[in-house]
Amino acid sequence: MVDPTSGLPGSFAMERGETPEEEGQPGPVLPPSLDPNRLKKSNWGLLFPGLIGGALVTLYAVATPFVTPALRKVCLPFVPATSKQIENVVKMLQHRRGPLVDIGSGDGRIVIAAAKEGFPAVGYELNPWLVWYSRYRAWREGVHGSARFYISDLWKVTFAQYSNVVIFGVPQMMSQLEKKLELELEDDARVIACRFPFPHWTPDHTTGEGIDTVWAYNMSTFRGREKRS
Repeated sequence: MVDPTSGLPGSFAMERGETPEEEGQPGPVLPPSLDPNRLKKSNWGLLFPGLIGGALVTLYAVATPFVTPALRKVCLPFVPATSKQIENVVKMLQHRRGPLVDIGSGDGRIVIAAAKEGFPAVGYELNPWLVWYSRYRAWREGVHGSARFYISDLWKVTFAQYSNVVIFGVPQMMSQLEKKLELELEDDARVIACRFPFPHWTPDHTTGEGIDTVWAYNMSTFRGREKRS
């Protein structure tokens, strides 16, 4: 038998299951949780907090080494040495020999300058970012073999093995550091203070002016005066 509306046998039309009601129904509807538009919005909603969180973690990791020393009772903040200060320090090292240490070496300028003058030089710095940058600078300047840098608190280091000591200090720490160096350094050692002098020592040499002033103290002179008194 032929279906008058389709021109096909009736049995075949029934097998296809095509009815006017079924042909007029819309396609399947996805649950709201599977809606592509909603999924896209949800992904963006997770991405932004993730980016912000990652940025905050990075900022914390970078800033913490700089901020933490400032929270200590006696801190040594990072202030880059000027070219004139470095020149004055090198002047105070003329005719000197032996290993040199920069206490609170910052970005490594003094250590690198001393290494270029032939000194085996070491820098101690609490900020790891500055230590890594100093090592890179020493490598770039070609003195990485004689300029070394360590992450350490200056109060936990013994300086007895150094003949030349450089310090860019702050007034709050100079008295305490003075006592530490008196106990540790040998008679042939020279201490070079930049920006601020030691409160009780009398310098053997002074050069520069203003913030570029540098004071040199010979331990032999200091101890000789101490014996005479």
